Amino acid sequence: MAFDFWVGTWKVSDTKGSFVGRNRIEKVEDGCVLREHWTSSKGNFSGTSLNFYNSKTRQWEQLWVDNFGNHLKLKGNRLGNQMILSSEDFVHTDGNTYQNRITWTLKDNGTVRQLWEVLHDGKVSNVVFDGLYSKEEE
Repeated sequence: MAFDFWVGTWKVSDTKGSFVGRNRIEKVEDGCVLREHWTSSKGNFSGTSLNFYNSKTRQWEQLWVDNFGNHLKLKGNRLGNQMILSSEDFVHTDGNTYQNRITWTLKDNGTVRQLWEVLHDGKVSNVVFDGLYSKEEE
């Protein structure tokens, strides 16, 4: 599958190398779905996502939910060594229209970079998260 490079148990660090959490990605439903289990380093924030390929739209989809009641729906596809998923446009409290875009990049050394950007008029207005996934011993 196009997103199998994300499967595993990961230690996640920010761009400064500080540990920010652990993420376990597993194949479920006969390998047709990836389930994510996120826990922050302090243990106060957790979430899960389901990721699957929608054969009707020919796109990958993700539904994220967390322990703060947030949710995020994304869709997109893999391009080269990257999985790029985006949300539908949404109107923020400032009245402007934005879009979430999360890109997972498989690096040559087996690590994965996850970059979550918020776009306004097609340009990056904010980086929500920029992390590096390193596999943990299983």
